[in-house]
This record gives sequence, C-alpha cells and structure tokens, in this order.
Amino acid sequence: MEFEGKSSYRFAYVYIQNEYAGILSETDNGYSFVYDDEYIKSPTAKSVSLTLPIKNKVYESKILFPFFDGLIPEGWLLSVVTRNWKIDRKDRFGLLLASCKDSIGDVSIRTERGAL
Repeated sequence: MEFEGKSSYRFAYVYIQNEYAGILSETDNGYSFVYDDEYIKSPTAKSVSLTLPIKNKVYESKILFPFFDGLIPEGWLLSVVTRNWKIDRKDRFGLLLASCKDSIGDVSIRTERGAL
C-alpha cells in the first residue's frame, strides 16, 4: 500500500463501533492515518479522536499518534502481551496490532478488514 509514493510496512484497519473507518499505516517517515471514503460519507460517522477529525486527507506523524498509542495496555497487562506474543515494548505498532483487536471503548484495531 502506498500514499503519495510512501511505502507502508505494516498497516491496520481501524474500526469505530465495529464500522470500518480507515487505515493506520507504518511508513518510511513514521505513521499515517486516513479515513475511508465511504465512512466519511456516512451520516453516522464519528472521528477517531478530537486530534484526528473526519477529513478527506492523510494524517501523518513521526511517532505513533498519541490516541492510538493510548489504546496499548499498560502495566502488568503490557507485560503479558510482550511476553506471550514476544513483542518488544518499543514496537508500539506491533503492540497495537496484537492487543487492540477488542479494545475497551469505541475504537478497535484489526489486521484484516472485516475480521473480528
């Protein structure tokens, strides 16, 4: 997957209340997030966060967007995730992919579109 010539290494499908909302990608320059065109047109569409309002644009960041980073478990649960899935604590995107499939709250992260 590419956004304007930038390669994506890993990507995740972002769902809001079990409705596909967009794609979060790890890129050469950090991270990007873009809302799905159909989701933007939906009358029930909600933004992922206040810092990522619904717009037809690619959001980019050198670090994992704070909202998505905040979904990653902390404390003893983070230790369980890193130990069981053998993911380095510094691999924030890997932790997000492994542990946020069924997050508390409206937003979930999936490795496949439509997968639960």
